[in-house]
Amino acid sequence: MQDLAFWAGRRVLLTGHTGFKGSWLLLWLQQLGAQVWTYALEPEPEPNLFRQLAQACPPGESWQHQIGDLADLEALKALVLRAQPQVVLHLAAQPLVRRSYEDPLGTWATNVMGSLHLLEALKPLQHPCAVVMVTTDKVYENREWAYGYREPDRLGGHDPYSASKAGAEIAIASWRSSFCGQGSHQTPHLRIATARAGNVIGGGDWAADRIVPDAMRSLAKGEPIPVRNPRATRPWQHVIEPLAGYLRLAEALAMDPQPPCEAFNFGPSLASNRPVGDLVTTILEHWPGQWLDQSDPLAPHEANLLHLQIDKAHHRLGWQPRWDYATTLARTVGWYRAVHEGASPLDCCLADLNAYTSPLSPNA
Repeated sequence: MQDLAFWAGRRVLLTGHTGFKGSWLLLWLQQLGAQVWTYALEPEPEPNLFRQLAQACPPGESWQHQIGDLADLEALKALVLRAQPQVVLHLAAQPLVRRSYEDPLGTWATNVMGSLHLLEALKPLQHPCAVVMVTTDKVYENREWAYGYREPDRLGGHDPYSASKAGAEIAIASWRSSFCGQGSHQTPHLRIATARAGNVIGGGDWAADRIVPDAMRSLAKGEPIPVRNPRATRPWQHVIEPLAGYLRLAEALAMDPQPPCEAFNFGPSLASNRPVGDLVTTILEHWPGQWLDQSDPLAPHEANLLHLQIDKAHHRLGWQPRWDYATTLARTVGWYRAVHEGASPLDCCLADLNAYTSPLSPNA
């Protein structure tokens, strides 16, 4: 679990805090006692988890809120100068496959050039800084293999989102090789790693064209759930799981004598790789309803089979998933039902965080 002594009072720069994963991570960093500076685009329209949590825990002494675009290099430089971060957690991205077909150039600009703008802004730091750059499980050239991808496997990407994230991995690795070191053109202070995870689920995700938010919206309205690709298999994991991996990776970058400046997969156990149809069926066990197969052979391409090997994170970082598939789905659907029935989103998030970090957590 996370080292409370490490995070208490530590200066952290978090990008993408208005998104689903970023909102959860901001809340967790607050619970750990970190001093957090944030940077992201305006949150999506309501309902939005960031707004729900920020209403209960507004910006103040523990965290500072800044809206901005990764394209604005000067704004990033000014933020880094002000925050003087000891840890950077870069989650800001254009994260949706189907949106990447609508705006491929914007997706590439945000995911590749935006990441490089952040690294360039960090270059002047004069103290050690651990940098975790988050990409996705979709960075691999997907060959529809029956076994999981490992970090050295070939990168690729059919759709603009996947390809842009693979491009970000290459660009980040090149930047690290070129500008981290003792040379006159280099900095000795940055320790940079990438984190690959995807298909996270959990309470508070309201993005369009994601199966769990689509399901929750339909169930709340009493309507059948539309399912566009029921046979596609994904590595389903609760949002807290990879966030725990990012925090552990940051700790290792900052504290280990030989910091792991490389790529790491963070995914669920093999048993959590399930078809979308199975996922929806399990959801309906917790919130009764119906679903409709809306497969479209002419729809934009999405991978059918994808999962990750996570043994490297286990052996190098001591990280492994704590919640199995059943627990993940129960906690996820339970969050949405509770909020639908009037519970506080903040209380539901804190309940999940407390359950996950408890020594008595199921599957721990």
